[in-house]
Amino acid sequence: MRSRHYDSDLTPPWKRQQPAPEVPADPDLVVEEVTTGFCGAVIRCEKTAQGPTVTLEDRFGKHRVFPMEPRGFLLEGRVVTLVRPRSTAPSAPQRTASGSVAVPGARARVARAGRIYVEGRHDAELVERVWGDDLRIEGVVVEYLAGVDDLPAIVRDFSPGPDARLGVLVDHLVAGSKESRIAEQITDESVLVVGHPFIDVWEAVKPSSLGIPAWPTVPRGQDWKTGVCRALGWPENTGAAWQRILSAVHTYKDLRPELLGRVEELIDFVTAPEAG
Repeated sequence: MRSRHYDSDLTPPWKRQQPAPEVPADPDLVVEEVTTGFCGAVIRCEKTAQGPTVTLEDRFGKHRVFPMEPRGFLLEGRVVTLVRPRSTAPSAPQRTASGSVAVPGARARVARAGRIYVEGRHDAELVERVWGDDLRIEGVVVEYLAGVDDLPAIVRDFSPGPDARLGVLVDHLVAGSKESRIAEQITDESVLVVGHPFIDVWEAVKPSSLGIPAWPTVPRGQDWKTGVCRALGWPENTGAAWQRILSAVHTYKDLRPELLGRVEELIDFVTAPEAG
């Protein structure tokens, strides 16, 4: 007499979920997350300690990050499982985070005499994050000043010249500000002082890259960074907040143009042919 084999899964066959087709999460693929209904185009995939994630951008430019769980997305109304894109040989030149063409195997150039100065450590870390590859190839060193109050004396000590140009990036360089009055004191032709309008370089990161609607307005008299943390409901730890902000920056596309143009201008200035 033949024995019968019983399936350990007692769910009726017609109620069992069928495996969803696997779809590579290629850039610009438009999908909908099943639990939230958030619909957007794939921006990037990343590995995390909790598993792979995918970042989607909706038509308003808002970014959301979701775990790449089985049956987690809808593609043209059909349930699918997103998987990491298959690696293929690049068909176009690779790009650095700044958008310039990458030079495979390029070695860092010996540092130039010229320098780029920025106000603080966060500014320097953000510039390194996006332009680091370009700066190493060009031999440009970025240093931070911890403020611009002593900028005229710092410039004199640097002794700029045609072969040792100095570029300076200033926060909140707007008409009538303290920073603008200090910048106006610098008249050396071998020094270029430019700036962005933001109170702090934090604001140069696009809100959409952080998944927030906008940078909050902090009342005068309050510490701006602490006020931002409070308004966004983040722990009032500005160091941790900065790491959260910096980790959201992957390429120049995550930065606002008011900063992008100024940094590119400084790099061009200190690497001009006559600058050596």
